[in-house]
Amino acid sequence: MSFRPGLLNNKTAIVTGGTQGIGHAIAEVLAGLGARVHAAGLPSGDGAAYQSERISEVILDVTREDDIRQFVESLPGADILVNCAGIICRGEEFKLSVFERVVNINLTGTMRLCEALRPLLAKSGGCIVNTASMLSFFGGGLVPAYSASKGGIAQLTKSLAIAYAADGIRVNAIAPGWIATPLTEALQNDEARAKPILDRTPLKRWGRPEDVAQAVVFLCCEASAFMTGVVMPVDGGYMVT
Repeated sequence: MSFRPGLLNNKTAIVTGGTQGIGHAIAEVLAGLGARVHAAGLPSGDGAAYQSERISEVILDVTREDDIRQFVESLPGADILVNCAGIICRGEEFKLSVFERVVNINLTGTMRLCEALRPLLAKSGGCIVNTASMLSFFGGGLVPAYSASKGGIAQLTKSLAIAYAADGIRVNAIAPGWIATPLTEALQNDEARAKPILDRTPLKRWGRPEDVAQAVVFLCCEASAFMTGVVMPVDGGYMVT
């Protein structure tokens, strides 16, 4: 752990997409620093257990406004919102129905949570960390919906940073690169596809979910108190080459 123990004591965090992958790692790291974490998302089906007793799993579909409202009404307060819920449908996103579903979850779902939790975050002077992507900065030929949604996340983050500043809420985003998760497992195991990725990455390795989680912690703590509207790459240098 790169941060002092107890850094987030007495903080309440909500992590959407917290049941698997990067979101799961973020929930664990926040809890490890003392936060009470609500890991909200759909059942992962992979059997991954949480190591911390400070994490409670909440079944939540980010496309359902009534479910979001009921969840938020059940919270006594909130200090941190991490929007990590998202999907990608490689090769299928040219179908309009798939395109709309991806954008509805990744982009509109993020907006739903931001607006629903805004009153609680305003009371605590809290913060939001959205999940953008390296595809917020350049295109993805097989994933037009994912790329569009992540480009939208970058602009949404900047816009909400302006809109929410008067409430004392900071809004930033992380932009992960190639991270070793089940979502990228096929790529990791295919040397012909993995080699160009590693060759282009200056740090010459796949990112770990914990690498992203540590960046999230920085954006949630006092060390970043004068930062808002930032989209922070966590990509091993992939985008600078």
